Amino acid sequence: MSAPPASAAPAAPRSPTALFWACTWLALQGFGGVLAVVQQELVERRRWLTREQFLEDWAAAQLLPGPNVVNLSLMIGGRHFGWRGAVAALAGMLLAPLVLLLVIAIAFTHVAAHPMAQGALRGMGAVAAGLILGTALRLLAPLRENVLGTKACAALAVSTFVAVAWVRLPLALVLAVIGGLGWGLAARRLHRPDEERS
Repeated sequence: MSAPPASAAPAAPRSPTALFWACTWLALQGFGGVLAVVQQELVERRRWLTREQFLEDWAAAQLLPGPNVVNLSLMIGGRHFGWRGAVAALAGMLLAPLVLLLVIAIAFTHVAAHPMAQGALRGMGAVAAGLILGTALRLLAPLRENVLGTKACAALAVSTFVAVAWVRLPLALVLAVIGGLGWGLAARRLHRPDEERS
């Protein structure tokens, strides 16, 4: 999957340093529901990606090994500044959160068994699920322009949800089968004349 050109987005990072600080800020906000934070920050606030670019890049980031948001930041850094941008984005994603995580881990060992701490973690999980659902609903609009069409995209999404959430198939298998099916359908439709794609 080829990356969309950087010029298609309304704005771009000014420098690798600006990218580093943006990724640091992004990483420090990403407790649980990181998808919602990433979409809000990169598409709506900074405007480094259009919604269509975000969907394409996020899909590619999910297929690569490692955390999705780190993969996405590497793609953005590499697109704008080459290897220097990729390194700046990676450092921004990992440096401050690593330090913060070590501090929290040391502090949490003293209160982990406390019922209030357990309740707080359960509450954060519910909030994270709501953030992800809200972001998914906001990102439905760009799927109308997808080469597969709305019905096929919905069928693939529902199939993926059922396979992972209910049937509990391994994610690698789901990506290989349903992702391969989506890729094949998209490739087939791209080779058809425009009037046959609707």
